[in-house]
Amino acid sequence: MADDRVERRLAAVLAADVAGYSRLMGSNEEGTLARLKAVRKALVDPAIASHRGRIVKTTGDGILVEFASAVDAVRSAVAVQRGMAEQNATVPQDTRIEFRIGIHVGDIIFDDNDIFGDGVNIAARLEGIAEPGGVCLSDDAYRQIRGKVELVCADIGPQNLKNIAEPMRAWRVKPGDHKSGTAQQPSLMVPAPTLALPDKPSIAVLPFQNMSGDPEQDYFADGMVEDIITALSRFKSLFVIARNSSFTYKEKAVDIKQVGRELGVRYVLEGSVRKAGGKVRITGQLIDSETGAHLWADRFDGGLIDAFELQDQVTTNVVAAVAPRVDQAESERAKRKPVENLDAYDCFLRGMACSHMLTKDSQDEALRLFYRAIELDPEFATPYGMAARCYAFRKIQGRIVDKPREEAETRRLGLRIAAIGQDDALALCSAGYALLWVCKDFEVGSAMIDQALSINDNLAAGWQVRASASLYLGQHEPALEEFARAMRLNPKDPEGYRPKTGIAAAHLCQGRYSEALEWAIKSLAHQQRWGSGILVLAAASALVGNMNEARKFVDEMLEQNPTIRISNLTDYLPFRRAQDLETFVDGLRLAGLPE
Repeated sequence: MADDRVERRLAAVLAADVAGYSRLMGSNEEGTLARLKAVRKALVDPAIASHRGRIVKTTGDGILVEFASAVDAVRSAVAVQRGMAEQNATVPQDTRIEFRIGIHVGDIIFDDNDIFGDGVNIAARLEGIAEPGGVCLSDDAYRQIRGKVELVCADIGPQNLKNIAEPMRAWRVKPGDHKSGTAQQPSLMVPAPTLALPDKPSIAVLPFQNMSGDPEQDYFADGMVEDIITALSRFKSLFVIARNSSFTYKEKAVDIKQVGRELGVRYVLEGSVRKAGGKVRITGQLIDSETGAHLWADRFDGGLIDAFELQDQVTTNVVAAVAPRVDQAESERAKRKPVENLDAYDCFLRGMACSHMLTKDSQDEALRLFYRAIELDPEFATPYGMAARCYAFRKIQGRIVDKPREEAETRRLGLRIAAIGQDDALALCSAGYALLWVCKDFEVGSAMIDQALSINDNLAAGWQVRASASLYLGQHEPALEEFARAMRLNPKDPEGYRPKTGIAAAHLCQGRYSEALEWAIKSLAHQQRWGSGILVLAAASALVGNMNEARKFVDEMLEQNPTIRISNLTDYLPFRRAQDLETFVDGLRLAGLPE
């Protein structure tokens, strides 16, 4: 009788896939495939081969590898992740290819050059809970490498893995960390400077982990965190880091002490949101960033209809732990629900997620979603302000088609906020900015921005637009102070080119051309080169005598927006004082901008 026994062996199994692969393919299918192919050829496959691994099979975004040794598997994984971190150092966050890797040592079935069994399944499940850019080990794999590989591994406790009967203990590897006393690899990134702590309690709210098992629900978890940040920001006794800086840590394994140093805060709030059916569970924990001590932790369960009440509980408990003497009236204000209509609120959250991306399509989609939120709940003020802000971005990007209609619509949205949003700082701030930019209505726009800051003086976006208003009114020194305050409240803002560009413009208007060029160049580290930023670069370069560079910037400007001319500069630089506009005219004329 034929021998039907299957071949089994003990092996270390590595499973890897690309984090956010569907999103990357959706935004640039051909580019993503080309970059992934290049990464495989130049880095991944050589790292596997050099550590004696055998690639069993690949999928569109994944790879399954067999090793005879757990040590080789882990060393190969770390080599891949360190190499990817180095390549990604200068790549924008939303276009990075980042792998998640899981490793398990167990019994596998070998058949026709493929492998099967629990050893494979567990490695795949561990990959699913790994951080982008990270490695997750089973306890069996960790025991095999302990004392043999100089890495720092964090015990993340028993994990419930899909289709695995019993919880399994797992370990998280940080490829950039090493045990003390071992040779250190060169740092892949320049460490961020340590910021001094403010003179009042300071806090950053990190993105909550989406535990729903559905990446499409990220917007709900992100929206929950944005609301908590906004609610905390209303307390004048707190210094609260803005959303954009906090969200630079999204989907990353973080060291709370390092976060505290980079953002200049004493306290960090982190947590998770699990949304299933009509139920929501929010967990949160408050950590002292200096000591790592957990000051408070809690869990809140309820129906989706109670989501705002759950958010209020989180906010109230955090404030009680950080600043127990917060004024009761401010506490009551922070508890107010922004809107009763959950469908409208859902559209608003989706619109906010789109608005943080600055592409034409994302801004158009954000505008559509804000209008849908307004349609569903005409009394919900914030979408009016965010819709007006979309029109401001269209003008900055030179995309306004029907100028009279869009100016009229921006004014209508602003008037509506004046009627229903008198206590909504974000709505007032956004509408004021739009009225300033689109309609050149400095009086009403400035008044709305000032009103927003009187409600919430921790609002980084408010100080950014307050500084812009001061700049265009010719109040240059106040503008410099206000831009600086916006940067301090949002020290890791991915859109950090905005205040830097504003500072450059303020120096230019005051005749400090070298300082203007220095700040304009700093803005290049963050900036998508459109709008007022490239205007400042071109003018400053010309006024310090760098004519070749100035002409290159003008050529780039005209390629993006062929209609811009000296004669229509007021559409892009709404200066109130003629001499400020003339400074730019002089520089841009020297740089070769057509009349």
